[in-house]
Amino acid sequence: MASTADSSNMDQQVDLSTIPISPDGDRTAAEGSKDSGKLVTIFHDKENFNVKHQLQNKWTLWFTKPPSGKGENWNDLLKKVITFDSVEEFWGIYNNIVPVSELSLKADYHLFKEGVRPEWEDPQNKHGGKWSYQYKDKRNVDIDSLWLHVMLAAIGETLEEEDDGEVMGVVVNVRKGFYRIGVWTRTIGKHIPNRGDGDIAGGKGRSPAKGQEVLLSIGRRFKEILKLPNTEAVEFSGHTDSAHSGSTRAKAKFTV
Repeated sequence: MASTADSSNMDQQVDLSTIPISPDGDRTAAEGSKDSGKLVTIFHDKENFNVKHQLQNKWTLWFTKPPSGKGENWNDLLKKVITFDSVEEFWGIYNNIVPVSELSLKADYHLFKEGVRPEWEDPQNKHGGKWSYQYKDKRNVDIDSLWLHVMLAAIGETLEEEDDGEVMGVVVNVRKGFYRIGVWTRTIGKHIPNRGDGDIAGGKGRSPAKGQEVLLSIGRRFKEILKLPNTEAVEFSGHTDSAHSGSTRAKAKFTV
């Protein structure tokens, strides 16, 4: 999770809500400077900017800390870090958290849309699934760069088309033998009945063929971001199947 330079002590947390959007700490100043009349973005000056770039959605960063002993359940380990809705806030957070490569074993980062918990049981996830890929040769993987680009694709809404409404969040897992990165979706390519939300998000109004096409498109984009060769397969599995199998590695429904 958030920490100081000593990444080995995960209990020493930084309150990321105190990170300013603008250099002087005034969060409203990021909307634009009325005094200077000049709009300075983070791309012009990474420290002295006065303009925020709003994201299409609000996103929440979560962290799963490694278990310290027996008796800890998922809710004990899962911690909400911060919610943000601008490019500037994202970089402020990203630059003040421990890189994935320095996390302890059994730690996870989760970046999900606001209001969605990174759990199979969440109402917005329970009918869904995930694309995932495992990097088994940890020593030769630039996991920090890969995770950054996956997060940027998520908050930049480039993993799917504008009206797809499938992507719920992205996850990275640190384990003894591998790193795993995943993209969680709202559905498994099928229509979800009785949503009552009046739109096609999450499969409403889609045929099974169209639902599968949307998911496969997300998988292909995910694979491109991970820069995987054609010989490597990214797998999609349903959360329900994973729950029934008692493992995060349920039998793949699709591969790309």
